[in-house]
Formats: sequence, C-alpha cells, structure tokens
Amino acid sequence: MIRSMTAFATAERTTEGGTLGVELRAVNHRFLEMGVRLPDELRVLEPALRERIATRVSRGKLDFTLRLRAPEGEGALQLNTQRVAQLSELAQDLSARLPNLRTELTDLLQFPGVLQGKGVDQEKLQAEAMALVDTVLAQFVAAREREGGKLATAILERVDGIAALATEARTLIPLIRAGQRQKLELRMADIAQGADPGRMEQELVLWLQKLDVDEELDRLDSHIKEIRRVFTQKEPQGRRLDFLLQEFNREANTLGSKSVDIRTTNIAVELKVLIDQIREQAQNIE
Repeated sequence: MIRSMTAFATAERTTEGGTLGVELRAVNHRFLEMGVRLPDELRVLEPALRERIATRVSRGKLDFTLRLRAPEGEGALQLNTQRVAQLSELAQDLSARLPNLRTELTDLLQFPGVLQGKGVDQEKLQAEAMALVDTVLAQFVAAREREGGKLATAILERVDGIAALATEARTLIPLIRAGQRQKLELRMADIAQGADPGRMEQELVLWLQKLDVDEELDRLDSHIKEIRRVFTQKEPQGRRLDFLLQEFNREANTLGSKSVDIRTTNIAVELKVLIDQIREQAQNIE
C-alpha cells in the first residue's frame, strides 16, 4: 500500500480528568523524525507514545501534540474543610497569645492542602490517552493511504508513458540503424577508393555497435516491471522508488548520449521529463 508522508489527524475525548486532545501532522523527510509535546501530567507516556507511533509510521517529520484541559465548573477545585477547621483552631489559639496577629483569607487559601484538585485516577487517564492516540493514528494512516492512492495513480500514468516511449524506441531503432548504415556506406564509398574493404566493413560494424541501445531498453523494461511490482507491496516503498528512479534516469541518459536521430533524442528528452515528474511525486511517498 503506497502512503503519502503528508497527513493530518486530530481528535478529542472528555474524561474525568479533563478533556484530552491529540493532534498529529507530518511532512516529507528522509527518515522518521518525531517532535512530541505532552502536558506534565502525562509526560510519563512519552516512551510508549514514540514506540506506538513508530509501529505505524516509518518515514516523515512528525509533530505530535497531546493536550489536557482541566475540567470546568463543579469539582474543578475543592475546599478541604477539615484542613480549614484545623487552621481556624490554630488561628484562634494564636490570636489569644498574640493579639496583634491578623489572618487574611488569601493567605489561608494559599496554605498547602486548603484547595485541592479533584482526585484523578492517573492509570485510567493514561489508558484513555493511549486509546485516543490509537484513534488518531488510525485516522492519520488512513489519510496517508488516501493521499498515497492519488500519488500512485499519478505515478503509474507516467510509468505507462515511459513504457510507450520504450516501445516506440524499439520500433524506431532498426529503422534508424538501417538508415545510418546506408548513409555511412555512401560516405565511405566516396572516400574508400583504394581502401581495404574488410577494414571499412569493420569500421562500419564498430560504428553501428556504438548506436546499439537494445541493452538499455531491456533494462528500462525491467525497471518498468519492478516499479509496477513495488506498487503492489504492503510495506513502505519510498526508498525503493528513489533507487529505481536513479536507474530510470541512467538508461534515459545513455539513450540520449547514443542517439544520432532527432526521434530518439526526443524520446530521451520525454523520458527524462516523465522521470522527473515521477521523482517529484515519489518524494512524498513513505
């Protein structure tokens, strides 16, 4: 399955400990690079989160954010009445001993243990956070696969174009070779008076061998078959495509360098255009 490296997914979930929000986005990168942002309450999850993401994603520069918004309204903060009663008794006792002592309400509220957050089951909160991460990861991978399907269609259309050009070249090469032989024979006939016919034939054969691109076209056909096979595989194939495109480009360059006819020169140029277009698309494949 071809996947794009560019994708975005987000989701929220309300829990007893607050509202969890997860956001995951990615862009192209040669390797897997992760940036992870977590609230202090869930920082302990970072190793598990990185491992979980790495099982589903192999390439790309990822930005992962997990947020926790505290619950609003009733229960957000609670007054510890037992602690307040203890402090009140202590204040009264001190007031009897120290008449000038004054106790402010704001000082009382800042005393440790007077105001308490609602108790949160940390294990349950962490489990809910990881479940939300799994949901976002599934959405993220699905988005990559949808975009990857579009990339695959665009690339395979261009591969079909390369195959058509290779077929055209195979049809033209024998005609071009025969025409070149005829031209060379005519030229050599003009200058070959007194020359050794065997030597002249040998020179002709060597020249025609330099024009032989059958091997390059055979390799091009092989690369076409391989790139089509790659698009049927389940595992990520971005790096494999990078290598294949280098091979495609090598054959196109050789075909161009050996060309002695405007028709094969044009074919070599068109091949390079299609290869460059595929390379642009392939850079976004995982």
